Amino acid sequence: MLAAVIHGARDVRAEERPDPVLRTPHDAVVRVVAACVCGSDLWPYRGVTPTREPHPIGHELVGVVEELGAEVTSAQVGDFVILPFSLSCGRCQSCRAGFPAACDVVTFFGSTDRDGHPVDGAQGQKVRIPLAQHSLFPVGLSEQEVEARGLVPHLLALADVMSTGMHAAVSAGVREGDVVAVVGDGAVGLSGVIAAKLLGAARIVAMSRHQDRTALARAFGATDVVAERGPDAPAAIRALLDGNLADAALECVGTQESMAQALAVVRGGGRIGFVGVPNGGPELPVRELFSRNLTVGGGMASARRYMAELLPHVLSGAIEPGRVFDLTLPLAEIAEAYAAMDERRATKVLVRP
Repeated sequence: MLAAVIHGARDVRAEERPDPVLRTPHDAVVRVVAACVCGSDLWPYRGVTPTREPHPIGHELVGVVEELGAEVTSAQVGDFVILPFSLSCGRCQSCRAGFPAACDVVTFFGSTDRDGHPVDGAQGQKVRIPLAQHSLFPVGLSEQEVEARGLVPHLLALADVMSTGMHAAVSAGVREGDVVAVVGDGAVGLSGVIAAKLLGAARIVAMSRHQDRTALARAFGATDVVAERGPDAPAAIRALLDGNLADAALECVGTQESMAQALAVVRGGGRIGFVGVPNGGPELPVRELFSRNLTVGGGMASARRYMAELLPHVLSGAIEPGRVFDLTLPLAEIAEAYAAMDERRATKVLVRP
């Protein structure tokens, strides 16, 4: 089968790899219908996270179940499923508490499972899914129905970015009537706008400098846009809000600058939900948190937790998170998919095997 393999900085290739097979009774094999490139994939692509040896890459997919291990009863062969970007057991304390991303045996695409078997990357034609009993998420529609209704990108967004945007809003305690600032205008930040609106925010400020992303943020529910950065950002927020700051901020980037901005644009007693994968040295200034009574929560999103909550909104057409995909490419052109996102020629690239 064809699959994406990262060899080093700015070196991702579509290569032939062995077809996956069931290795344990808890496995499934899924034929990939669509995958995508994530902003977090760009950290190894850019060399920020080193690649010590070539390995499969990609962690977001929707597909159709082709094989099931004897212990997997949560899905049937032929089911159209979403896979969360982190695979989990569903039984440990963290899973029971609603945080499967912190599962005792959490397993990631492109790594190895708890038995030491290699796990495929999501950017491929087929994938072996360990921990399939809890990780498979059937959507209740056939592949033909999903394609006919144009749902593939919207369901794919639930595998990571939409669920991550929701985690940011939930972690920030967004509630009815809040003013929310969203730091980051990538796919996660744009999804955060959707999430803030779902939770009842009265005003949503998208912090963006890019006209195409600004337009999409407004379509998703942003009421205002602020382009200023650094020390100018709080002043711009105050100018919008009659001298006030936001009640909550969603940090959706993962750099020192983005965290500093999120902290700066909320009022005393404000709340920050952070979901940007930490790169570039983000640090929390404990003295500032103490003196301004700021609450910071978040981290790696438990996508499996949010998928069930968000699915009805997608199926009803109430939200269309798949609009963050503005380029579709075949898997054979995976190198161009990465380059397009790296060079900001695309917000998020959908990949068809």
